Amino acid sequence: MSKTNLPSKAYENMEFMNSVNARPLRILSEFLEPEYRFKKNNIVDTIVFFGSARLVSKKDAEKKLREFKKQNKSTSRNFKKKLKGLEILLSNSKYYEDAVRLSEKLTRWSMGLPTNEEKRFIVCSGGGPGIMEAANKGAKKAGGYSIGLNISIPFEQFVNKYVKKELAFEFHYFFMRKFWFAYLAKALIVFPGGFGTLDEFMEILTLMQTGKIKKDMKIIIYDENYWKSIINFQALIDNGMINEKDLKLFDFCNNVDEMFTKIVAHFEKYYLHNNGQKY
Repeated sequence: MSKTNLPSKAYENMEFMNSVNARPLRILSEFLEPEYRFKKNNIVDTIVFFGSARLVSKKDAEKKLREFKKQNKSTSRNFKKKLKGLEILLSNSKYYEDAVRLSEKLTRWSMGLPTNEEKRFIVCSGGGPGIMEAANKGAKKAGGYSIGLNISIPFEQFVNKYVKKELAFEFHYFFMRKFWFAYLAKALIVFPGGFGTLDEFMEILTLMQTGKIKKDMKIIIYDENYWKSIINFQALIDNGMINEKDLKLFDFCNNVDEMFTKIVAHFEKYYLHNNGQKY
């Protein structure tokens, strides 16, 4: 048989590779391909940022509010609703700015570790806009680089410009993306967010509570007032749904410097010797 008449190899058959029957191969590829790239780039561990994709920088929030006021002169209920929404967006832009500053501080610190070729405590986000963008932006401002684990969904499905191509990932399966959030993480920082942030945070918290994650992962929730207004942690205890000791699985922090200090102290206690090498 001539080479031109040879049948296609199975992995070159795109109809098969995109079929239901090949789903196990696609799932496996979302484990093996990131693993290959992390090893190639000498990534040892990460600091993961979770938070809302809807938040923007103070500059962008001010611009949106200014343009809206300029283009709209009304006293209607719809106008007031949109105006209030933009005012809240501006108020919440503090979280974006704080995420940038924290990521920058952590990246500068990690870049100063004498770890040879190993890349330690690299900032990792979901790769999209909002807090994700802020985390990647902060790392770039520090002169370092960061990871973006993007997910293909109808909205917000782009990798922000602060993630370099070699560390930008595009996932189809949420559970494989979550695996890579958890597997390399030595710290998890949870900024204010919505359903997605709650989903990711609660899954990691459950894995910690049930002992499926055995490493000493530091979990810090940013802005105690926000999160206690969203989740009544005390009511969970009072109703016997969790134990009081479960609240020790995470800390609250209300400013960047406090959070930076707690994270670095945790790494130095559990993951670094005095010479900067890992255990």
